[in-house]
Order: sequence, then C-alpha cells, then structure tokens
Amino acid sequence: MAEGGDDPQRLKKIAAAAYDYDKDSRWADYWSNILIPPHMASRPEVVEHFKRKFYQRYMDPDLIVEPMSTSSSSSQSTRPSATSASTNANEQTRSRNSVPRTSGPSATTGANPSSMRWDQQTIQFSVNAWVFVIAVLAVLPLVPKSLSNRAYRLSFMGTACSSLYSLYSLYGRPRAWNMQGLQVYFQSIVGAKDFIYFIYCLTFVTSHLCLKFALIPILCRALEQVAKFLRRNFARSTIYRKYLEDPCVWVESNTTTLNILSSQAEIAIGFLLLISLLSIAFTRFHSSDQNCRFTYCRWQRNIIQTFMYWQLLKLMYQAPVTAGYHQSTWSRIGRTVNPIIQRYAPFLNTPMSAVQRWWFSVQ
Repeated sequence: MAEGGDDPQRLKKIAAAAYDYDKDSRWADYWSNILIPPHMASRPEVVEHFKRKFYQRYMDPDLIVEPMSTSSSSSQSTRPSATSASTNANEQTRSRNSVPRTSGPSATTGANPSSMRWDQQTIQFSVNAWVFVIAVLAVLPLVPKSLSNRAYRLSFMGTACSSLYSLYSLYGRPRAWNMQGLQVYFQSIVGAKDFIYFIYCLTFVTSHLCLKFALIPILCRALEQVAKFLRRNFARSTIYRKYLEDPCVWVESNTTTLNILSSQAEIAIGFLLLISLLSIAFTRFHSSDQNCRFTYCRWQRNIIQTFMYWQLLKLMYQAPVTAGYHQSTWSRIGRTVNPIIQRYAPFLNTPMSAVQRWWFSVQ
C-alpha cells in the first residue's frame, strides 16, 4: 500500500526531471527573479530544487517539493568525522535532558531554520506593502502637495531600507572592515538587483527634485514582491482567492512586462535630468544677480546627481539582472535616433562616438 501511494509522486518527480526547461521561456524569467546568493545559484541541487518548484507552479500543482534545507543539512552532517559526530550527539543528549519543560516550544522554534526565513520574508512583505501604499498615495493627483511630497520621500526611503535588508540577509557583512575586505564585498554585491535599487533610491532621496515619474520602478518592484509573497503564503486563504488571486497571478505572469516598463522609466528619467540641467542653465542666464548665486548652487547639485544617475544607468546596462531589459530598450532608441542624426545632424557623430566609448567601457 505504501509503495502504491509513493508511485504517483515518483512518476511526477521523473516527469519534472525529464521536462525540458531550456525551451520554456517562463523558466528563464522565473530563474532570473529568484534572489539567492551567487555561490548557491551554481550548485546543481539548488537548481534542481527550483526546477521542481517551477514544475509544481506551472505544470503539476500536485507535485510535492521537499524543502531544500533538509537535503543541505543532511549533506553537511556527513562531513564531520565519526568522533565529532558522536561528541555532538552526546552534547545534544545532555541539552535535551537539561532543558526545562517551559522552554520546549522555544527550542523547537529555534531549531527550525524555516522560521528565520519566514521572519525575513514577512519583514520584506511588510515593508514592500507599506512602500506600495505610500507610493500610490504620492502619485494620486488629489492628495495635498505637502503630503504627496512626504510620501514621495518615504517611498524611496522604504525601498532603500528593504534593499539594504535584503542585501544583508543574502550576503551578510564584510569579512573585514579594511579597504581590501570592503572592496571584495562590494565586488560581490555590485551586480545585485537590490544594490542597484538601493543606489537608485539614494539618488532621489538626497535630491531636491521631485520627479513622480521616478516612482514607477519602485511601484513595479513593490507590486512584484507583494504578489510573490501573497501567492506563496496565502494561496489557501478565502480572502485571497476571492479578491487577490487574479491580480497576483497577472503580476507573476507579467513580470517581464513590469521589468521592461521599469527599464524604460529609468532611461527616461536620465533624459529628464539632462533636460532639467539645461532648463536651470537657461534660467541662470536670465535671472537677476540676487538669484544667480542660488541658481548656480542648484545647478551644481543637479550636475552631480545627473552624473551619478548616468553612472547607475551604465551599471544597469552591464549588470546581468537588468542588462537584458536595458539593452533592448537602448537598441530601440538607437534604431530611432541614429538615422535622424545621420541625416540631419552629422556633426554629432564625433561626440556620440565619445559617449559610446565611455558607455561601453567596463567599470
């Protein structure tokens, strides 16, 4: 009877292992949206685990996927020697005998590694849901200007805190607080999506400009994270099935569209910053002597912000997590702009080639 009950799951696992994931376009998008450290993403057992999760979500919901922590803990437990294993067993036996009855639930909670992951996911969900609500409040046209501007700043601050917490939970702290240790640490996180969003938010939090258009990537990120959490943890809830299932399914099936929208908004913001520089320079030449100094200081701050943001755009163009979306957007811009320059403004070929050399240079 037991073998007959296990046969369906065994056949489902065989079907999941034999499925051709490379030919399914959804798998590439699903794998690119999984936030795991790079050293774990290269392990075959981790890839196989998420392939089974993908197969369970899109192909066979009845497939039972075992937690990945059990396999990793069992593989790690075989590494110590026999003497250390026996010593650990004796210590665990003593600890069980010495623990009082009142501390039993706390001990089982601390021994379960999934509880820590649940806490991290809950914190991220709470912050992202709060950011989404605040960002929507900042975008609505009927909200008072003072409240809208405050919500605008808080949206970037919340996303920056969420990205920083995600970086800490994935990569931890630097091993050494010297120049070499910090350099190694930043080289490991510079291509992470959370690091890019942290710098993105930092650019606008410290700026006096209030570009509501810059909230589009923040809204897309918060919406995607909230939909993932609700779909994974509240799939059996009645309220979720009645009101939230269709929007969450739509968000998860259109993550590529949201990423393309974010990349287009990020590139458009770069051009808006350039336009703001030109507008401030124009008002400086037409302002009185009393306001000329203030306008000059404001122009200097905008130059620094614009330069930092275009450096961030260059990083987005080269980082693997955002390169595909940004490169496709820039290629469409090039196909539109280059014929116009060649026909009406050929004198711009020399500065454009200099800009392209800087753009394609490796950081």
